[in-house]
Amino acid sequence: MQSSDKTARQLFEEFKANPTRKRFGFGSRPALINVDPQKAYTAVGEFATAYETDPRQMEYTNQLAAAFRAKGWPVVWTYVAYMESGEDCGIWGTRSDTPDSLQNIKVGSRRSEFDDRLVIDRERDIIVNKRMASAFFETNLGSIFSFHGIDTVVVTGGSTSGCVRATVVDSLQRSFRTVVPEECVADKHESPHFANLYDMAVKYADVLPVAEVLEQLSRVPAKVKP
Repeated sequence: MQSSDKTARQLFEEFKANPTRKRFGFGSRPALINVDPQKAYTAVGEFATAYETDPRQMEYTNQLAAAFRAKGWPVVWTYVAYMESGEDCGIWGTRSDTPDSLQNIKVGSRRSEFDDRLVIDRERDIIVNKRMASAFFETNLGSIFSFHGIDTVVVTGGSTSGCVRATVVDSLQRSFRTVVPEECVADKHESPHFANLYDMAVKYADVLPVAEVLEQLSRVPAKVKP
């Protein structure tokens, strides 16, 4: 079968079986970014934009968050939500005015709420209201990660082809080792999901099973408090 005839899933599976790039590896000071695991994107059957790749995605995300907290490393949750007028969307918000469009996720709305299955420590975890694709764009994550001396960023959430990918690319551009647990990201359709897993694995990140990410994290020493 020629590469042009293969599906995105096949390309990704073949790369996993025979990687052509060495890994960036896991450093010693990791942070977890959970990108927009909010009801607009996770409440399957309720909202048109909702999606699910692995039915255990939220469970795995909780496991990662608990493991990071236990080690004392940052756990970040981002969500998208805009003011009622939508004036803070920028040009991004002008592409569509349908009820399920991005600029119609309003602050305080059900679509802006985190998925009920998630376990979020609101006294410790870092919660970021982002307005563009990357979790780093015009947020304070850069300074927070500098304070913690972060060298590795693990990214979960959605969508694989959108905000996850944008965050992963920005993470690499900031010279962080970047890791994507493959069961912990999702997209609306299989093709963009696997196409972007493949592309990130080849270029921008280590795309690994969540079990391996948890195992690698278990080897990282706990953060030493100042």
